[in-house]
Parts: sequence; C-alpha cells; structure tokens
Amino acid sequence: MPLTSSAKKALKQDRARREINDLTRNKIKSAVKAARLAIAAGDKDASAKLDAAYRELDVASKKNVIHKNRASRLKSRLAKKIAKVSDAPVATKPAKKTPTKKVATKKK
Repeated sequence: MPLTSSAKKALKQDRARREINDLTRNKIKSAVKAARLAIAAGDKDASAKLDAAYRELDVASKKNVIHKNRASRLKSRLAKKIAKVSDAPVATKPAKKTPTKKVATKKK
C-alpha cells in the first residue's frame, strides 16, 4: 500500500485510468468482432459496422490505449476482408492522370 499522500493519489488515478482503458479496449474488441462477423455473414450493414470499428480504433489510438500501428494493422485487415467478400479491389494509389496539352494563346 502507498504511504505518502502523493502515492495514494497516484494509485487512485491509476485505478480510474485502468477502468477507462479497459472500457475502451472492450469497445474495440466488440466493434471489431461485430465487423468481422458482419463481413463473414455478408450482411448489408457490414460497412456501417466497419465504420464503427474504425472509429473505435481511432479513438483508442488517439487516447494511447493501443499503439497507432496496431490500430492501423487492424483497420487494414478489416479492409482486406471486406474487399475480398465484395470482390472490389483494395484501395490503392489513384490512377495517374495524363497531362493535358496547353492551348497556346496569342500575345498582343
């Protein structure tokens, strides 16, 4: 047990933060699981659940509950799964535009 008043306060803060972080982790897990199940089942609301999972992952990484690379990795895996099911190509770089010819103007 902490002896000093500052250590007591730190323990109290740690417990409060742990509860908030645990809730955030549980939100992530349930949102990602719901998105995976919706994608696997081919539900029409799979994109809505995917958006909810993205949102929860972004919030958790912003709060430093999870690492930003982990959030990015999970989002990437979900995007691959939904692209595979919908037979749509995974978003890549946009196609290069061909340069248009400039029309010469007469100088006066």
